[in-house]
Amino acid sequence: MTNPEPTNTGTTDDQQASGRGLKLHHLRPAPGAHKAKTRLGRGEASKGKTAGRGTKGTKARTQVHLGFEGGQMPLSRRIPKLKGFSNSGFRTTYQVVNTRKLAELYPDGGDVTPESMVAKGAARKGELIKVLGTGDVSVALRVTAHAFSATAVAKIEQAGGTVTELS
Repeated sequence: MTNPEPTNTGTTDDQQASGRGLKLHHLRPAPGAHKAKTRLGRGEASKGKTAGRGTKGTKARTQVHLGFEGGQMPLSRRIPKLKGFSNSGFRTTYQVVNTRKLAELYPDGGDVTPESMVAKGAARKGELIKVLGTGDVSVALRVTAHAFSATAVAKIEQAGGTVTELS
C-alpha cells in the first residue's frame, strides 16, 4: 500500500479526517446561528424614520429621567425627610411561644428551657423567648424564659408549675 499524496496544504487525508489539520480560525458558527443586529434609523427599508419608537410624544423624542411621574409630585419628594426620632431600631423583639404549644411539646411535664424549646422547634436559636397564655396547661412545667405574660404565669402556676424569668 502506498502513502497518500499530500494535498496543497501539506496535510494528508488521514490528518484532515482526524481533525489535526483543523485550526481555530477554520471554525465558523452554524448557518443561521447569528442574526445581525437591527440598525435603527438607517432608511425606510428597515426600521427607518421613527426607529421603532412610534410617532410623536416625549418618548419618541427623548428619554424621561428615572423616577419621572409625568408632572405628578415624585415619590422621592412626597415622602418626608429625616424628621424626629424613632425608637423602632432599639425595640426588643421576642420569639412567641404559647402555653398551648408547651402543653403539646411537653405532655409529661418537666423542665422547659430556651435550649429545649429551640431543640423541639418552638423558637429560633439565639432569640429572646416570651411565653404567652393562649391555651391550657394541665401538667406541671418548670418554665424558664426571657419574658412571660400575666396570663401565662397564672396558667402555669395553676397547673402546679413554676416560672423563672431570665434577665
